[in-house]
Amino acid sequence: MDLGVWLALLTLFLAGGLTPGPAVMLVTTSSMRYGFWPAMMPAIGICAANLTWVALVASGASALARGFPAGFLALKIAGVGYIVWIAWRMALARPIDLARIEPPPRAHLFGRGVGLQLANPNALVYFGGLLPAYLDLERSLIAQCAIMMTTITATELAGLVIYAAAADWLARRFVSTGFALWFFRLAATAMAGSAAFAVYTTWASTGR
Repeated sequence: MDLGVWLALLTLFLAGGLTPGPAVMLVTTSSMRYGFWPAMMPAIGICAANLTWVALVASGASALARGFPAGFLALKIAGVGYIVWIAWRMALARPIDLARIEPPPRAHLFGRGVGLQLANPNALVYFGGLLPAYLDLERSLIAQCAIMMTTITATELAGLVIYAAAADWLARRFVSTGFALWFFRLAATAMAGSAAFAVYTTWASTGR
């Protein structure tokens, strides 16, 4: 992979990692509720799901999606449904109080991150729509995928760590049931809205 292509890829996913979306909202609310370190489990799950997306793109799944746009859109809508369900549970979650809630098993938090990112329409846009442009079919796909996986994991995790640390800081200094209640509701709205917007932009761009 050429240096210029890699820098463009780095910029794209660094900006994506710092842009609030469903993944960021999941990690942020997890940090508010359980603390910084437990929130790293869904963050790692999100990064693991990203590796699956890269592998799918390299295997030609993105070409299949372009060949069947209706099916691609249906997958996005199903993903929005899953994310809305998570957002609904988040909005109705019991507000935190002066004592942090005992986190669920780490495997559960990890699985929540994997499930959300695999269903995330934003991930479909980024990986299915944008990532193939950075692949050079004249060069080794294995080497390029290794570079992409490393770059995407590093940028995604960096953004999630920043948001998790900020949320943990807020929770320690502004802990109140009222603050937590509205924070979770706003986060849930942003999560669902971001996912729905990804589907809408695809629908609008195809003129359907």
